[in-house]
Amino acid sequence: MRIIDLNKISERKLNLLFTRPAQHNNKIYTQVKSILEDVKKYGDKSVINYAKKFDNYSGNKLKVSKTEIEAAAKNVTPQLKRAIKTAYGNIKKFHEYQFPTGCAVETQKGVLCGRKFVPIENVGIYIPGGSAVLISTILMLAIPAKLAGCKRIILCSPCGGDKLNPAVLYTAKLCGISEIFKVGGAQAIGMLAYGTKTIDKVDKIFGPGNQYVTSAKTQVSIDPLGCAIDMPAGPSEVLVIADKFANPIFVASDLLSQAEHGADSQVILITDNEGTARKVKVEIEVQLKKLPRRKIAEAALKESFILVVPNLDLAFKLSNEYAPEHLILNIKNAEKLFSKIKNAGSVFIGQYSPESAGDYSSGTNHSLPTYGYAKSYGGVSVEMFMKSITFQKLTKEGLQNISDSVITLAETEKLEAHANAVKVRL
Repeated sequence: MRIIDLNKISERKLNLLFTRPAQHNNKIYTQVKSILEDVKKYGDKSVINYAKKFDNYSGNKLKVSKTEIEAAAKNVTPQLKRAIKTAYGNIKKFHEYQFPTGCAVETQKGVLCGRKFVPIENVGIYIPGGSAVLISTILMLAIPAKLAGCKRIILCSPCGGDKLNPAVLYTAKLCGISEIFKVGGAQAIGMLAYGTKTIDKVDKIFGPGNQYVTSAKTQVSIDPLGCAIDMPAGPSEVLVIADKFANPIFVASDLLSQAEHGADSQVILITDNEGTARKVKVEIEVQLKKLPRRKIAEAALKESFILVVPNLDLAFKLSNEYAPEHLILNIKNAEKLFSKIKNAGSVFIGQYSPESAGDYSSGTNHSLPTYGYAKSYGGVSVEMFMKSITFQKLTKEGLQNISDSVITLAETEKLEAHANAVKVRL
């Protein structure tokens, strides 16, 4: 991982450092488009064929049976069950406080306006299952969906062979999900978005995935026959701001915990202390040797960097411009400087707040905006599984009170029927 001194590079090179790699890939886009069209036309048959082709699926029925769900618990260790239940409790507790409340206000005498929240009835949650089975993502998506009151929650996850990971089924059952399908990739997104004989289409899809899944989600979100999605997505990323008081072992572990996600993950350290930069670089090499996913982490580190800046104010400025998915403040008096953060998916304050805590068990949601979208998006919340409906109720007196305003504006816009709808009532 290279160390770069801000004072020794041009503004152009600095901008290039923080420029994320292009996500659009014409080859992937075209391939995914073809898959989605096949799923539209041929439904389950197409989905199964792609599952066998891409995931080595060996079965013929995509839906997980009740028997499989019930039997899964026997194959999950007591230790893992405790860990899942601890995370479940914390995530549920935090998300319960997010439930949105409606409002009603009399804007003028006789004119009552309000807003209420209702759940999205049908949602699909996608759980990656490639190089790592992300059972934690089930908790992050299913818990707020349940709290929101979604009527149907469909879970899809890729399956090699004919058996899903028991921990996936156990966690899904704990969250109250019974509709589970052994399918991943673009074909799973197509099945959720368009529906097949096996499954009715959903109204919104949640969950992370690789470039094929991301492309599929993007394409169905702009297809009138498709459905909405949670947010745009890119590779996972972390930015750490550290000072001379930071423990280099802690900083290195945080950078590596993100680097092992994938070869395209981005990890960045910004520090105002050159000594910290050097120590972290050495510690990364020490810890890297012990990682089972070393090659993946090494690939990510090749595109990552440590930036030495003159002061922390500049570090915060660069961080806000980058808008990282995860931001770790390993600095003295981190709480006092938290107010400087304007753009970030989730912030980890202080030396004992590793990013992995938020990934699993602290309670916050780990489904977060990446690729700079933290400038305009927040992470997954209960409200994302709901929609707001506004309403108004006018008495005759209320309509009279605003009639001049409505009629004048309507006639100015040459919409006479709008104005007449008020006039006939008076």
